[in-house]
Amino acid sequence: YFISLSLIAVGVISLTLRGRENLGIDFSGGTLQEFRFERPVSIERVREALKEINMADLSIQQYKDKRDILIRTATDTESRIINKFKAEFPENNFQILRVETVGPAVGRDLTGKAISALIFAFVGICIYISFRFEFRFAIAAIVALFHDVLIAAGALSLTGREFSVPVIAALLTVVGYSINDTIVVFDRIREDLRLMRKSNYQEIINTSINQTLSRTLITSLTTLLVISALFFLGGAVINDFAFVLLVGVVVGTYSSIFVASPILVDWQKKK
Repeated sequence: YFISLSLIAVGVISLTLRGRENLGIDFSGGTLQEFRFERPVSIERVREALKEINMADLSIQQYKDKRDILIRTATDTESRIINKFKAEFPENNFQILRVETVGPAVGRDLTGKAISALIFAFVGICIYISFRFEFRFAIAAIVALFHDVLIAAGALSLTGREFSVPVIAALLTVVGYSINDTIVVFDRIREDLRLMRKSNYQEIINTSINQTLSRTLITSLTTLLVISALFFLGGAVINDFAFVLLVGVVVGTYSSIFVASPILVDWQKKK
């Protein structure tokens, strides 16, 4: 579990330190403006140009393309920022790629709904697996899902990407994909527990994983091919969505083999 715990710890630290900064306009409320300059511009020069605007509620980000600047403000400062850019960068023309405004009440409402959606998904999965398998299987699956969501969210935070409504949809998709992988392994474990009653529990788990390994890896690889196409060719609008799916599918495949199943072994040892 060392690798998993290390990745989760790094992700949680990043989420704690940068959580507010990573919130998209959907959840934080305020105004988001994205600009593209004709020539690369340093983020330091942008900060200097906007220093007269209240920096307490001003967030400035820059992505791979040094011509692009993303600005979030808690208040509507669109015209002030545009005027500042025109005054400070007269030789470097720019265009406005997007402007989004969300009220704080709407942002809080969306945040509540996003959290509720994740909670309902986890509770529903726990009930379903407890009914279809056993309670210990449900606990193992839920731990694996928390593992997947935390690492995917941590990766998003570490790379400075936004938590937006599409990202929440991607996290829910990761939950669905991961639980499907886990159930395939659990189903084989249940069958082998019936067929290999005289074998050691750990040996049964290991056999079940080996029997489903090729199916799990092939499914994951084909899924990753499609998601990679979305990530590299889909454009900026769905880039964060595709990024979460990429990380989530890899981590979900890992957790169904190296997290959920070992938890069952440890549970059995403590009985």
